[in-house]
Amino acid sequence: MPTDARKYGRSRVRSYAAAGFALAVGATLLSGCSSAEGPPTLTWYINPDAGGQANIAETCSEQSDGAYTIQTSLLPNDAAAQREQLARRLAAGDDTMDIMSLDPPFVPEFAEPGYLAPVPEDVAERTTQDVVEGALAGARWKDKLVAVPFWANTQILWYRKSVAEAAGMDMSQPVTWDQIIEAAASQDKFIGVQGARAESMTVWVNALIESAGGTIVENPDASAADIKLGIDSEAGTQAAEIVSTIGKEGLGGPGLPTQTENTSMIQFQGDEGSFMVNYPFVWPATNEAVTAGTLPAELIDDIGWTLYPQVNEGEDTAPPLGGIDLGVGSNSKYPDLAYQAIECIVSPENQAQYFTSNGNPPASAAAYDAPGVSDTFPMAETIRESLELSKPRPQTPYYNEVSTGIQQTWTPPSAVDPATTPATSAEFILAVLKGEKLL
Repeated sequence: MPTDARKYGRSRVRSYAAAGFALAVGATLLSGCSSAEGPPTLTWYINPDAGGQANIAETCSEQSDGAYTIQTSLLPNDAAAQREQLARRLAAGDDTMDIMSLDPPFVPEFAEPGYLAPVPEDVAERTTQDVVEGALAGARWKDKLVAVPFWANTQILWYRKSVAEAAGMDMSQPVTWDQIIEAAASQDKFIGVQGARAESMTVWVNALIESAGGTIVENPDASAADIKLGIDSEAGTQAAEIVSTIGKEGLGGPGLPTQTENTSMIQFQGDEGSFMVNYPFVWPATNEAVTAGTLPAELIDDIGWTLYPQVNEGEDTAPPLGGIDLGVGSNSKYPDLAYQAIECIVSPENQAQYFTSNGNPPASAAAYDAPGVSDTFPMAETIRESLELSKPRPQTPYYNEVSTGIQQTWTPPSAVDPATTPATSAEFILAVLKGEKLL
């Protein structure tokens, strides 16, 4: 999920760029100055943030009492580029892959060929005692924990209280996609969704199919030739009906075909906003914009939040799961020390601090009760509940083919046809997996 957004994004992008430069330079200096006689240096490949992972690395290095030092190495901003760099290094047997920040969809792809060092049983027991269910599911492969959950992101339903009230909606009760579609249409407002041909489309389609009781990949550990897909199904048809309705009726706004998390937030903050599915970064971003004077102060009081919409009334929703798991490369020189460091990194205290300082929700349920969390994120309990219900994107070593295939066949939203898109999408992905078509 992109973390840059509007005015928040402009200020944060500058700080992220500066932080990224400092991290990259710092990693270079640490690598160049390490001494063979000092403690082992562990390299932690991190995804871009506002400096929180580097701070945790410094804290855990100090708390190790000289057992190790953690240096950080910054991965690209784009998730696909992160995957490519990690995969190349792992396949080449790079022995500096001590700790890696992994997007959950990467986990099966790296675990299946043995690129990840086994998680020791005692480490697994200590680091998963209070982890939210969604994060645990994303860190497993073939029913075994192969990475350690660090933070776990999810989308919730944001709404403008004034619009919901005008439409006669009771937001204290679970709501459905049909209800918010009807409410937005009745008030001539736009719904914030992510319609761009990007990973966000896979996130949306997966959440809809899972919420309807289906699943995209039915046999995750099958070979490419034997994979069975659940896209062309009743759940897939229901998902296509929602995407198609929002697209064809113009309910996503004029920019829907290129709309990302950031642009849907900007639309939601404006006069035509009503409901939006998006990540928790929306809250600090909006508050920063209000403080800067680029958004009206009264906007804050008009924003409410609740769980991701249901597809079928009365049935549990399945919100998207994001976040980061920590893995250890199988060729690392120091796997035992790496897992020792990971235990420090994922402590509830560090996760809570990371949440309040960088906006990334904890995988630890206990971290949500830490001082200051609910003050910074008053929707923290909704986020925790969402993560307990959340479902990961398709768990398969062929995730790239599945995700890219969905992006190519479910965009633009206005072209989605419930009668044909699920079947077309499934046929295309299966043909790609069999080598009959190219992405």
